[in-house]
Amino acid sequence: MFNRMKEKVKDLQKKMGEQGVDLTLVMDRDSVYYFTGIHDYLGMDFGRPTIAVIPQEGEISVVIPSLEQDMARAMTWVDELLPWTDGVGDEWRGYIKEAMRDKKTVGLEVNRTDPVLSNFIADQFPDVEIKDMYPTMCRQRMIKSPDEIEIMKNAGQVAVAMCQGARDILRPGVKEYEVALAIIESGTRKAAELLAKDQSGANAYYSPLAHDLQILQTGLDMNMVHKRASIKDIKTGDSVYMCFCNMAEFKLMKVGFDRQYFIGSCTAEEEKVYQQALEGQRIALDMIRPGVKASDVHKASSKYYEDLGYGICYRTGRSVGYSRLEKPELRIDDDTILEEGMTFAVDGAVSLANGVAGRVGDTVVVTKDGFEYLTVMDKSLQVL
Repeated sequence: MFNRMKEKVKDLQKKMGEQGVDLTLVMDRDSVYYFTGIHDYLGMDFGRPTIAVIPQEGEISVVIPSLEQDMARAMTWVDELLPWTDGVGDEWRGYIKEAMRDKKTVGLEVNRTDPVLSNFIADQFPDVEIKDMYPTMCRQRMIKSPDEIEIMKNAGQVAVAMCQGARDILRPGVKEYEVALAIIESGTRKAAELLAKDQSGANAYYSPLAHDLQILQTGLDMNMVHKRASIKDIKTGDSVYMCFCNMAEFKLMKVGFDRQYFIGSCTAEEEKVYQQALEGQRIALDMIRPGVKASDVHKASSKYYEDLGYGICYRTGRSVGYSRLEKPELRIDDDTILEEGMTFAVDGAVSLANGVAGRVGDTVVVTKDGFEYLTVMDKSLQVL
């Protein structure tokens, strides 16, 4: 793991040299982890910056709150941790001033850098040119290494365990939040089982706990695509849709995953719409292989929906991995050429105004001649 991170830093430094960037400051949580291995710190939700400092040449360092220094040391390969304490000296700012001394061009992930840092730089270093390194970092993440794909396969197992835990208790009278609790418990137990295989070194500091608010709709709420679980009872005749995209991960690598079930019965209209969602996803998946434009995957699926008389409201899929949304995206304006090792969450979905809906989602990895599922679970229509 650390060797991979070191190589990613070297690759970024090479790109910095080519682009004339003297220093890159990394603040986005996913990016800090990607380069350093440090994770699960409090961060800016509590007003405490953690910043990876990456010069064009030489060793990198991490500015980190002193109370999290020991935890970070156990997680990272980076030798130089720069601790700061609330109200002591110039806090984190002194390290940034020193790192930026005599620098002409500084790289940031412009739209992912907290204003506390970007505003500080603008105020203290008005003559420094800011270069957006987000596109460069996106390109680094597009192709997953074999070991990254293995981690994502484990994340797929966690996602499937979540769904199985929910499906096992789906019945009339069960409340939505009780389904969410089953999802959390099942995902946590599967992650713990997988983590237990290797607790050496930094592996001991990954948490198995599944968390966030479960996306779940039932009955006439099916057109509320991202509604969270409530205290509502599940009833006979309800459709139940669960999206695990904001929760399914392993060792901080994310997958997208969605499944839908029918409780006791399924109307002809519901069956038709669900089968249409499956077909829309199948058409997209059949397009996925090296050499195809991301936009063409979307166009193939969207044409199917349009021929049925439906409108199109969002993309067909998105890259996933270290973040829940990476590049490229399967959308009309992204002409990135698919390559082996890219990973995508690919959706099929139809929603009607009367509350009837069909939805399905899986994560796949692009292979040399097509794709492989990372979320392996039956998605045929099921009445429970």
